[in-house]
Amino acid sequence: MSASVTFESLLSAIKPVETVGRIPSGIMKGQLRQDSRQAEASDIFVAVRGVNADGHKFIHTLNGLGVAAVVCEEIPAAESRDADVCYIQVDDSAEALGLLASRYYGDPSHKLQLVGVTGTNGKTTTATLIYEMARLEGCRAGLLSTVANYIEGEMIPATHTTPDPLELNRLLARMVEAGCSVAAMEVSSHAAHQKRIAGLRFAGAVYTNLTRDHLDYHGTFEAYRDAKKSFFDSLPATAFALTNIDDRNGMIMLQNTGARRYTYSLRSMADFTGQIVEQDLHGTLLKLNGHEVHTRFTGRYNACNLTAVYGACILMGMDPDTTLLNMSRLVPVAGRFQTFRSPDGVTAVVDYAHTPDAVVNIVSAVREVVGNDHRIITVVGAGGNRDKGKRPIMANEAARLSDQVVLTSDNPRFEEPEQIIRDMEAGLTAEDAKRVLSITDRRQAIRTAVRLAAPGDVVIIAGKGHEDYQEIKGIKHHFDDREEVEAALGI
Repeated sequence: MSASVTFESLLSAIKPVETVGRIPSGIMKGQLRQDSRQAEASDIFVAVRGVNADGHKFIHTLNGLGVAAVVCEEIPAAESRDADVCYIQVDDSAEALGLLASRYYGDPSHKLQLVGVTGTNGKTTTATLIYEMARLEGCRAGLLSTVANYIEGEMIPATHTTPDPLELNRLLARMVEAGCSVAAMEVSSHAAHQKRIAGLRFAGAVYTNLTRDHLDYHGTFEAYRDAKKSFFDSLPATAFALTNIDDRNGMIMLQNTGARRYTYSLRSMADFTGQIVEQDLHGTLLKLNGHEVHTRFTGRYNACNLTAVYGACILMGMDPDTTLLNMSRLVPVAGRFQTFRSPDGVTAVVDYAHTPDAVVNIVSAVREVVGNDHRIITVVGAGGNRDKGKRPIMANEAARLSDQVVLTSDNPRFEEPEQIIRDMEAGLTAEDAKRVLSITDRRQAIRTAVRLAAPGDVVIIAGKGHEDYQEIKGIKHHFDDREEVEAALGI
């Protein structure tokens, strides 16, 4: 929190529709809260209508605690109000929380060159590499990502792709305190829809791609797309908006943005172009805007990510020649096309691919390198309590592109893994089913796939990537695909 934030300064960040009670003034001695169970004297509580709970239902529990104010969309009836509390009505309390959180922590995003990355696939890689490029440039930098959050070199575990507004601004404020001048962050569709990024000032935004995902939350693909687009719509005129025009929704992102518009592509004329010159399982010779650079990344989708990173770095003001040199020093993100090789020549690739499009990308990337001379054996599952519609599609794509497939458990959560696998099997043709094994135990599935592989073959373990747990019935059990692969390969 800003050391001397006043109620007047804090509340000026929002536009009240109606106010009941005496508006607090002077230095704020309490804290900003969105969980009524944590509220104490002098706090401001913001009642947000969340996915699982509505904060408005708990406003009455604050009576007598001495909170200074309650920000809400509906002011409680007179008989249930606390006479000593100021009730402030706003149109959207989720947005108000973001605005208040930013002001509460001293508007940290205004003191950083903050770049947000959104899309279905490639967010983590792109955001992480922008962070790494800033550090190679000599800047102190921060990162907010699915894998982990970083403040300069300090790693802070991540629980969500995009944290809630209070945690988000707290982390950004810590970055400012640590002397960071640059921050990169993933912007999920949930975060955009739930207004978690309200109040942040972005210096730039990058769009990667859009494929089926999170329809369990958004309901339709159009709603999912529009949540991503809302991030671009909110950008200020001072920001840059960089989009992938190889994706059919790429230009939609730019339709209503007030930011400066730029494009990148592997196939068409664009502001930033990438071209694969040659590649193997350990790297790619890439041509960026006509200049060759050798990278330690493989696959067309990674070439696309690197082109986005190159464009973002140039738009952030980095020197083009230095940027190319630094790109050759980048290494893949943990659990993203992470390769392992046995003494007898079997290669395994661990990747976070957990959507149909991501499965296509990873298997296609390997096929481009090994051709048809060697087999691809893909281990894949699907998460429980998530979009069920993508399960048969994932199995179908894996079987279509691989020589053999092992269907297995991912994070079943509160579903039965056998049922999830049956849902995936529904997407297989009779011919494909002949090349598919179903093994519920993920450890056994990985070991079976490795035993089936001959020298020169590639085993892909898709779905969990960097995760070091398997979530079953609400409990996270230690499980790391990378550890299992090393044990199965004998390395």
